[in-house]
Parts: sequence; structure tokens; C-alpha cells
Amino acid sequence: MNEREIIAKKVGIFGITGNIFLFIIKIIIGIICNSKAMIADSINSAGDVFASFMTWLGSRISSAPSDDDHNFGHGKAEYVFSMIIGISMMVIALKLLYDSFISIINHSMVTYSIFLIIISVITIVIKICLYYFCRCSLKKYDNLLVKSNMLDHRNDIIVTSFTMLATILSKYGIYWFDGVVGVGISIWIFITSIMIYRESYDVLMDRAIDNESKNKIINILNSYTTVKKIGLIHSVPVGYNYIIVLTIYVDGRMNTSSSHKIADEIEEKIRKDIKRVEDVFIHVEPFSKKNHK
Repeated sequence: MNEREIIAKKVGIFGITGNIFLFIIKIIIGIICNSKAMIADSINSAGDVFASFMTWLGSRISSAPSDDDHNFGHGKAEYVFSMIIGISMMVIALKLLYDSFISIINHSMVTYSIFLIIISVITIVIKICLYYFCRCSLKKYDNLLVKSNMLDHRNDIIVTSFTMLATILSKYGIYWFDGVVGVGISIWIFITSIMIYRESYDVLMDRAIDNESKNKIINILNSYTTVKKIGLIHSVPVGYNYIIVLTIYVDGRMNTSSSHKIADEIEEKIRKDIKRVEDVFIHVEPFSKKNHK
């Protein structure tokens, strides 16, 4: 297991621990104080526990080496579990949206309590710590599972800040804001879930490598005068990285040993110069002006 995957597991473990603690204290205080926003926030924390567990499990599976049944490893597990996180967040967001609208329609009232303020402050502090841990990890090792958790923690910081504001306003008789915050939480979670889902979907559907990287590959190929023509360039995601498959045309009079040596040099240069390229396969074809007019 490399350091990138170890970091993802740590993100999951820290997230599970922190969010279980937050869920327990939020749900207790939310029920006692009859705060829809705090109850919504507690359910969001329960969803965060699930997301953190998926991060831990996904990183554990994706770090497994290649075998006879999975020749390119298990890297796509990172995106499978990220998609599960995205779908679970959508379900939670829709449920919270429904509950919040019911709260507004029924004019549910919040019982102001200093405990709601204290819980909000504790949540914000813990989430800031988790957010910056994820952010530092993401800068060092790009990982969608870590990114999903980072976005979740960021959302929680903003959401809980509004929950605390709703609690303070309730002291002055402004009760409707609590339900509105619940709606805001739901919409925010749903938008974030769509972002996570789409990014996971793109990889699982074998989206090609980005144009910038593809242009770098073309520039490398063009730097070799022995490459007379560039054929098809295909890329296949294998988890975080890509496998590049391409065709080059060389002088048809060149012997096999020389053409393979050129291909080996190009493969090594692409792997070295371009990020997220795990392996390169080059198919060499003979070039003749007669056949390529």
C-alpha cells in the first residue's frame, strides 16, 4: 500500500471518529431543543459517518495489487465508492428537504438553548480541523475519496454556521429561519453529491485523459524525427492513473529492433514526463509515402 492510499485510510478513520461524536451530541441536543436545523445537521453527520466509512473501505480495496482476475489492479474501487457516497448524499438531501418544508408549513418553533450554540461551535472547530487535514492530503495526493470528504467537511462548516445563526435568531422570535436553513442544508448537500457523482461516473465510463496531457504526448511524439506519423491515441483510466495505447509509424525499412527501441524510449519518456500515466503501450507500423498520401 502506497502513501497516497494510507492517507486516504487515515482520512476515513478520522472522519468516522469525528462524525460519530458529532452525530451523537447533535441528535440529543436537536431533539431536546426541537431544532429542525440541528436534527437535519445530525442526520448529515450520520451521512458523514457513512461517507468516511466508504472512504476507508474504498481506499482499502483500491490499494489491493493486481491479480489474475484484475490485471490492472483495483484502482477503480476509489470511484465506485465515491459514487456510492454521492448517491447516499442525494438520498439524505431529498429527505431533509422534505422535512424542512414540512417544518416551514407547520410553523415549527425552535426552543432556544445555549447548548445549541455550544454544539455548533464544537462542530465548526472539529470540521475545520478535518477539512484542513483533507485539504493538505489532497494537495499532496489527488484522491477523489479524500476530495469527497473535504467537500463534505467544508459544507458542514458553512451549514453549521447557519444553524447557529438560526438558533440565535430564534431567541428573538424569528422561527422561520430554522426551516429555511434546513432547506439550504438539503440543497447544498444535493449540489455537492452531484459533483461527486459526475466525477466518479466519468472515470467509471472510461473518460479519456485530459487534453493538456494528450497534447503533451503528441509533443513528445513529434520530438522524434524517426516518427513519421502519429496514429490513434487512446487512454483508459485504471483508478487514479491512465494507461495510454497509441500507434506510431516509422520508416518501413527500419529493422524491428530499432523500431522497438524507439518505442521503448517514447514509453519511458511519457511515463516520466506526464502525471497520472501508469503504463504506455505503443504499436509500431511501417510508414511509406506511397501508403500515406
